[in-house]
Amino acid sequence: MFLSVFDLFKVGVGPSSSHTMGPMVAGARFLDLLRAAPFRAHGLRASLHGSLAFTGKGHATDRATILGLAGFSPDTMDREAADAALSANAETLQLSPPGLVPLRFDPARDLIFDFDRPLSGHANGMILMATDAQGDVILSETYYSIGGGFVMTAAEMAARGDESRTDATPREPHPFATAAEMLAMARTSGKSIARMKLENERVHRTDAQIREGLARIWQVMRDCMDRGLAQGGTLPGGLNIRRRAHGIHQALLAERGMNLTAPHVINDWMSAYAMAVNEENAAGGQVVTAPTNGAAGVVPAVIRYWLDHVPGASESQLDEFLLTAAAVGGLVKHNASISGAEAGCQAEVGSASAMAAAGLAAVLGGTPEQVENAAEIALEHHLGMTCDPVAGLVQVPCIERNGLGAIKAVSAASLSMRGTGDHFVPLDAAIETMRQTGRDMSDKYKETSLGGLAVNVPNC
Repeated sequence: MFLSVFDLFKVGVGPSSSHTMGPMVAGARFLDLLRAAPFRAHGLRASLHGSLAFTGKGHATDRATILGLAGFSPDTMDREAADAALSANAETLQLSPPGLVPLRFDPARDLIFDFDRPLSGHANGMILMATDAQGDVILSETYYSIGGGFVMTAAEMAARGDESRTDATPREPHPFATAAEMLAMARTSGKSIARMKLENERVHRTDAQIREGLARIWQVMRDCMDRGLAQGGTLPGGLNIRRRAHGIHQALLAERGMNLTAPHVINDWMSAYAMAVNEENAAGGQVVTAPTNGAAGVVPAVIRYWLDHVPGASESQLDEFLLTAAAVGGLVKHNASISGAEAGCQAEVGSASAMAAAGLAAVLGGTPEQVENAAEIALEHHLGMTCDPVAGLVQVPCIERNGLGAIKAVSAASLSMRGTGDHFVPLDAAIETMRQTGRDMSDKYKETSLGGLAVNVPNC
């Protein structure tokens, strides 16, 4: 299976790619099934399982499921129209998706949070159903939201083990399935990781489409960051978490140019950039999955650090950054996971940090070996990180974690650039270790809010 840069970086809405975007995508897919069905449905029903049930309300999964079944898509959703659809559903207990007659849907009865019955395919499972006039199920499909906004049916999940991985298909000129293969192809071809990734992308899109798509990705990232840096107040959800990025940024601007500013203050700039994105995500704003919503601040924060604070940085190299980051993200996704519900936060912020470190090393002039080393350093030092959101909200500890993930990414890239690219632990070994650690990790620490900070910090 080929994994595009536009699969890793998708425009969507907060607060969660797996718990918000995924259920919306699943709803859209189910509506397509229903439109093609030979019978007329009268109602809809949805049951949420595993992590979707345990942290669903904190992650707005209930809202996302209703919107998906109403015909909304994460990449094009209009906030006012979505709010109007939710209000209409609350009043009429119906949904009116395009191309279908109005369908009964009472959230109190038809949206089921099933805490007792996890589904076998993935921790983020949901069953969408259509019912007849008597309320009997006449069509049903099981969907798994596997992280980063990716959704698969039960049948697709069962067949996933037979798929070739990441850019490894016969159609692409550089079909690397592992970091070792990626480096070997780079040595043989004399091309950078970004160049190989670009040539693989060209099989599926024109150069103009790639350029325009990458430009839009960065524009959405930067707009999200700017909104977060400008916005104060308190985040929704009941924890009364104060937005901090605006205040930190204003203080940094006031201190700029002062002779006595400590060198470590650069970390505050990176944290402010990352936290701005994740505060917007927590508020349900438009973000770019990178590779998930919960880790959406890391990559744009490192890009902003590079552009605004590193001499010689130029937006003309943004494509190189994003393509390199996507190549690494694809390796992580297909050889391990980018899902917090499947492998903990090491799979989200850890993956994002590895991607950002690789991208930064590339635009700093690193060799493919140094780029791979940067990604390995960043990922290795997130291994074992749990996903334990307080009250099921993508706020504590998620927002600050993005700041620290960005700082680690820059440190990893800097360390790799001080070496030759030769190092002891290969990126493939770090990815496999992350996979094994996620498999062995208790479910309490994988986006269920049943352990860790979620049970040791008061929720009010």
